[in-house]
Amino acid sequence: MTNNLEKHIKALTPEIENTSKSWKLLFAVFLSFFALGIFGLITQITKGHIVTGMRDNVVWGLYIVNFIFFMGLSYAGALISGVLHLFKAEWRKPIIRITELTTVISLFIGPVFILFCIGRLDRLGYLILYPRIQSPITWDVIAISTDIVGCLIFLYLSFIQDFAKLRDFDGLKVSPSRKKIYKTLALGYYDTPSQRHIIEFSKNVMAAMIIAIAIIVYSVLAWIFGVTLQPGWHSTIFGPYFVIAAVYSGTGVVIILMWIFRKVYHLEEYITKKHFINVGVLLLVVAAFYGYFTFSDYLTKWYGSVRMDKILIDKLFSDFYWLFIFSNYIGIIVPLIVVGFPRLRTIRNISIAAVIALLGLWVNRYLIVIPTLETPYLPIQDIRPAWNLYKPTWVELSLTGAGVSVFCMLFMLASKIVPIVSISEIVDESEDTNDEILLSE
Repeated sequence: MTNNLEKHIKALTPEIENTSKSWKLLFAVFLSFFALGIFGLITQITKGHIVTGMRDNVVWGLYIVNFIFFMGLSYAGALISGVLHLFKAEWRKPIIRITELTTVISLFIGPVFILFCIGRLDRLGYLILYPRIQSPITWDVIAISTDIVGCLIFLYLSFIQDFAKLRDFDGLKVSPSRKKIYKTLALGYYDTPSQRHIIEFSKNVMAAMIIAIAIIVYSVLAWIFGVTLQPGWHSTIFGPYFVIAAVYSGTGVVIILMWIFRKVYHLEEYITKKHFINVGVLLLVVAAFYGYFTFSDYLTKWYGSVRMDKILIDKLFSDFYWLFIFSNYIGIIVPLIVVGFPRLRTIRNISIAAVIALLGLWVNRYLIVIPTLETPYLPIQDIRPAWNLYKPTWVELSLTGAGVSVFCMLFMLASKIVPIVSISEIVDESEDTNDEILLSE
């Protein structure tokens, strides 16, 4: 057992012990994008929303698209990690932490994009001081806050056992202050049977809770659109459609992160082709459901012959034709083909399919928000076309890039604190395997 533990800790902690030049360079690149985003935010605050592409018709733009996208990633991570934990899937162990970190990091980034849409940030506190329960926005604030607390607890519970192992391992080359931090965060955990039972029971309870919370919260986000009378939004299918889309995007980003960390931290022994195929099959199944919901949504709008819905469909097939094709055809069909045919199921192909699926899902969020707002019931008459249409400016693009950069930087920083592959999960798996060998002998 000791040899196994030492082997796994040495294999999984090089990024904790040393900081390479390439790590620092990449972090500096992301930091520069973040700085550009801060400059864009200062420009927006000082000059007003006129520096964005948002106008009287299109009052939402990239900010809301990014909000929906990142919240989808967070809920997908919660669903995937919670379900895999409750069903005790053995293959989940090397990737479970990636899904948990995706959940928490996305939860902190997504709501920030809402702040960029607010013209009077000084009134933000009114959402808490004077909430209106009739408003879906209030539901969203309550739901997101609850989700953040639940996911943080679940993430920390998964860290405690690793903190204890890093605290007790003398071969770990870190500063004494880092050792003290691990000792404090381990909360006196020494892997006794009673402590292990408490941790496992607590994780099971929190896994069940975050699954329920994730479904509820993303449904509430969908209802913010669905309860309006805007063309393209007023649909009863939006609740389950958003949940499926969230799982689709989250599965894609998990595959991409698996590929990145496998390459960068040389985790080929732990994150194998089997993991890519298993998560790829999940991507395949969700792609089929997502394609069905997408088809149902657009079919009912087109066949219903409602005038405003017809105008919206015509706009999608004219002004947004190629985006529509990429999002709703290429973004769905490519993962189905790549994962559906065994000969194509390579690590590289599955990763490329995940990138296409993720980009297609982001474009789909864009097509949900922008074309509808460009198709109002009461259009502004006799006004320059630029005021009726939306085109993102460098300010919005810089803040979008900053959001992606923060996502990457937080993952990089997390990998400097705890291993991206959970030591406790891997050690438990090795012990179970050894026990099976001994029993067979």
